[in-house]
Amino acid sequence: MDTFALFRLPYENTYTEIRQTEGEAEETSCVEALAGKSGFVFAPFAPSADRPILIIRPDSVTTHTVETPTQTTTADSPRLVADYHDSYKIDFANYHSRLSDGEFQKIVLARQALYETTAAVSPRAMFLEACALYPRMFVALVSTPQSGTWLSATPEILLDSAGDGWWRTMALAGTIQLNGQQLAFDTPPTRGKSPNNGEVKWDAKNIDEQRIVATYITECLEHFATEFSEDGPYTARAGNVVHLRSDFRFKLGDSRLLGELIASLFPTPAVCGLPKQKAYRFIQQNEANDRKYYSGFLGPLHLQDATHLYVTLRCMEWAGQSVFRLYAGGGLLKESDEESEWKETAAKMETMKQCLQTRHTSTY
Repeated sequence: MDTFALFRLPYENTYTEIRQTEGEAEETSCVEALAGKSGFVFAPFAPSADRPILIIRPDSVTTHTVETPTQTTTADSPRLVADYHDSYKIDFANYHSRLSDGEFQKIVLARQALYETTAAVSPRAMFLEACALYPRMFVALVSTPQSGTWLSATPEILLDSAGDGWWRTMALAGTIQLNGQQLAFDTPPTRGKSPNNGEVKWDAKNIDEQRIVATYITECLEHFATEFSEDGPYTARAGNVVHLRSDFRFKLGDSRLLGELIASLFPTPAVCGLPKQKAYRFIQQNEANDRKYYSGFLGPLHLQDATHLYVTLRCMEWAGQSVFRLYAGGGLLKESDEESEWKETAAKMETMKQCLQTRHTSTY
């Protein structure tokens, strides 16, 4: 298996291809070790010697144009092979009892679903499909012998810099399904403006969930940033759902601490919970399905002076030529109910399902 990554930044009409021509991707189980590294990073939710952080060496870096599709056709809907609903019910009851007892302020429960298509689809074609479908998202295809092949179309920045001295991150949480609505999003409101002042009405549960994440990020940045600002929350679209988003912009006091900053931010409460370390350990010990690289992070690190690390959400793993494992999760509070949370994960999985059943006709 070749070692490579393709990525397309939000709203861009080009994508970058990184290839390592010899050997396998570098491995580390320590997030802090990323300081001073350069290449494409693919990190799991729980790095370890058995499931390491991978760094693809940029032996070859090329830029390609994302071609505009000329026609859309619909392929056969993918067949659901397994949704693991029974294990989700058990996990939800376990997680929710800990929330009710006050052990956690928030905890994230993830699940998987296995789908099969009538014909094999090449990874590159699927990547270009995701680029066409999701112009607002960071789209990446990663393939290594250690990890296998994964596709992600994610809206959540972990850490981003264009090399100008300023860094960016975000607090993204809360979810509402669009149900076909055509609304204008992604315009940050005046700072301090209520997220309910707009076309989407956010309930207290979603507002609280997003504020938990934003507060945590603020506390992290206070230890590393010389100055920072927050804008939001505002409504931002990601596929067929919308989230509450706050944007943070800051300067890093000491660039040598970049690895420590990543370790402090990751995993955020948006994919883990609070208290962070306790929730992180609980998920690893109790969640029925192995997250693997879902809810980790990926992207170019110090590549041509820029860094674009995103949380690996809305993703799927090639489990065979025409078999795909989709991943999704949702933040639980004590007010959460099982049916609503299950529906939320199903809505999030639609992002990857759409790639499996829509075909754009073009030269790619």
